[in-house]
Amino acid sequence: MKRRTVWGVYLAGLLGGFGLVAQVQADTMVLASTTSTEQSGLFAYLLPAFKQASGIDVKVVAVGTGQAIDMGRRGDADALLVHDTVAEEKVVADGVSLRRYPVMYNDFVLVGPPADPAQAAGKDIVAALQHIASHNADFISRGDRSGTHAAELRYWKLLGENPGKGSGYKECGCGMGPALNMAASLGAYVLTDRGTWLSFKNRADLVLLVQGDQRMFNQYGALVLNPARYPHVQQALAQQFVDWLTSAPGQTVIANYKINGQQLFFPNAAR
Repeated sequence: MKRRTVWGVYLAGLLGGFGLVAQVQADTMVLASTTSTEQSGLFAYLLPAFKQASGIDVKVVAVGTGQAIDMGRRGDADALLVHDTVAEEKVVADGVSLRRYPVMYNDFVLVGPPADPAQAAGKDIVAALQHIASHNADFISRGDRSGTHAAELRYWKLLGENPGKGSGYKECGCGMGPALNMAASLGAYVLTDRGTWLSFKNRADLVLLVQGDQRMFNQYGALVLNPARYPHVQQALAQQFVDWLTSAPGQTVIANYKINGQQLFFPNAAR
């Protein structure tokens, strides 16, 4: 199905009944995705390549993964590109989508002040959080049901069923960029995806402190909404986007996106 938007403008003037019709046609789909992919700059690099290959425009709504999935469940998007594998698998189990497509990955990192007052630096994210809590160090949590927030909560849970997070724990209810801005302003610790961190320009004196823990692996997946459940969705356009995203050309574009020579996302579509 193709979405056609037509505007007709008819002008009947006093100068002899002149009429003008202006028509614009475009194929457009809506992608609900994450603030991490949007703020990393990936879409500004990726979507023009897809438009050139397909002629399809993609309108991105960038929110936390939880909110993106909520949009999908309401039928307010045609496809999702998010990073919470457990939640994505439930979307498929619930019939909101028929299939989850692995697309790419990067990792989470913990950044914080160079003095590292909580002595969090290392390769163990759970030990780092334990040090932050015990020192009551400032920690900015996104608190927005995003994929990053879900990962953070998983790490806290590994400390126990009701882990204390310390008096410095603050939830901003915001995207990755604003959370990093808060951390930079306060000299606080914050968990971020590596892609947003590499593209973030307002670092102040924040430094990367924890990386390399296998538990910090960050997988992204794509889902097309089920047209049987949501007959109004642009299923054909969305499927074409996901097929391209997971194809050799799309995966190459993802791999080629770099900032200062550093690759932000690593394609791993299973074809």
